[in-house]
Amino acid sequence: MQKFLSKLVNGPLPLLVVLTALVWGITGCSHFRMKPPEKYVYVTAKQTFLRDRVAAVSNRTGTASNGEKLVVLDHARRFLKVRTPRGEVGWIEEKWTAAQDIADKFEALSNQHQMYPVVATAVARDEAYLHIAPGRETERFYLLAENDPLSLLQRATILKPVRPGAAPEVKPDDNNGTPTPPAMEDWWLVRDAKGQTGWIYSRLIDVSGPDSLLRYAEGQRIVGAYVLAHVDDLDSGILDNGKTVTSIPEYVTLLSPYKAGLPYDFDQVRVFIWNTKKHRYETGFREHNIAGYLPIKIYMGTDPYGKAANSTEKLPSFTYRVLAGDQAIPTPDPTTGLITPGKTIDKTFRLEGNICRRVIAPGLPPPAEAHPTPEKEKTAKVVKKARVAKRAMVAKKRRR
Repeated sequence: MQKFLSKLVNGPLPLLVVLTALVWGITGCSHFRMKPPEKYVYVTAKQTFLRDRVAAVSNRTGTASNGEKLVVLDHARRFLKVRTPRGEVGWIEEKWTAAQDIADKFEALSNQHQMYPVVATAVARDEAYLHIAPGRETERFYLLAENDPLSLLQRATILKPVRPGAAPEVKPDDNNGTPTPPAMEDWWLVRDAKGQTGWIYSRLIDVSGPDSLLRYAEGQRIVGAYVLAHVDDLDSGILDNGKTVTSIPEYVTLLSPYKAGLPYDFDQVRVFIWNTKKHRYETGFREHNIAGYLPIKIYMGTDPYGKAANSTEKLPSFTYRVLAGDQAIPTPDPTTGLITPGKTIDKTFRLEGNICRRVIAPGLPPPAEAHPTPEKEKTAKVVKKARVAKRAMVAKKRRR
């Protein structure tokens, strides 16, 4: 050992030089270490400011908007030091941010429902957040602005939150004191114009529908209004930017009661046709007391069972689904709140002039349907009387 040290000291390289090189090599290795991955957060507030320090008095160093991706530089109690995509650096309250895992959940939700059909359109009634799942306490991320257009994809119904300590409601006319069914609330899975997807409370949106049809709703909620056809009316009396509208749309509308937690999407279908003589909408077709489910299909179709079965004439048609008669009224899934009906029946109708005719194979009775309200059995005399009245009404319309 002594010989080794004497050679090291008296050798060509002094000991000090060797030790210096050794220390430099140890410290220099840090330059080749991999940097830890950057941590990101996303802004959940509509807009917030960045501060130069965490103090009662501070200066603004930048702004961050909802959904913006920020790089985390430092962490303090209730605050994060971040950098915006524009290079602005400052402190932001942690409560106005969402972690990367929440952003990943929303991205997965968007990808999962990317190809879902749009069942109706709506607008945000006010500023509202999109949630990752139905429920007021679920994680939220994107913030919608007032009147933001939305595409409705799916409905869910869940239990309405009850205030802590609140007693269950009791029917005033119930001598047994049986509690009423629990209150429910509806949520919609929506997609905005940016492609952002999430769940929103149904009372925070307004389903899109023409104002001209609201008077015909008769106290029902319009679930969806879809253009079926157009009618030319040079004297319609409807003005748009000072010009008379000559092409008037005719609609298929789906309606339901103003009640949350229904086991179906709609219970009434109405077709509104345009009367070119009286220049107003009239009911051309109506069906109620049905358990209907979205979506509805609007298209130009033929009648393979009509008198001219080989005809290629296509007329405005629509198809919707109703619950089959041998199926029980479904209940919402206790976990997701989604309502999945059993076997359903497709009902197809075609608009021929001002009359809607059902497209169905001749000689076969229509399949039985489920009804939310049990229907009374009709006697043969009542059925015959109703048919005569219907024929008289159709003949009267044709004479017009």
